[in-house]
Amino acid sequence: MQERSEEEILSRLLELENSGQAERRAELTGERYLTLLHDPDNGRSYILRHGSDSTEGAEIPENTEFYEYPATDVAQRAYEQLLDESRRAGELVEDDSSEGIGDFETSGAEIRDLYADSDEDELTQDPVISEEEEP
Repeated sequence: MQERSEEEILSRLLELENSGQAERRAELTGERYLTLLHDPDNGRSYILRHGSDSTEGAEIPENTEFYEYPATDVAQRAYEQLLDESRRAGELVEDDSSEGIGDFETSGAEIRDLYADSDEDELTQDPVISEEEEP
């Protein structure tokens, strides 16, 4: 198996987090987050600490760091320790946070008005020629 670069690992961890696969996630002051993740592809666990992304996925947020662990239980203990340190330092905003998850998506168009009675957007309809009009 080929070793991944630090940037590839960070991209993978952010991808897992944004797809809702974080085991635990806490919001810290300054729009920063602490996340516990398990990568099913390689069986390793990670703690990811990062800020908010203002580039919509084009770049990894500045000051992003991760810690890699061979076992889930070791990662969970380390996460708890980092969370306690953040709490004592007054940096913990919310212990169980989903704030900012999926801020950038590349999986398709946004669903608009799920309960609309028409599937067609009025702004894209030609008022002169319409499928609803009789010729």
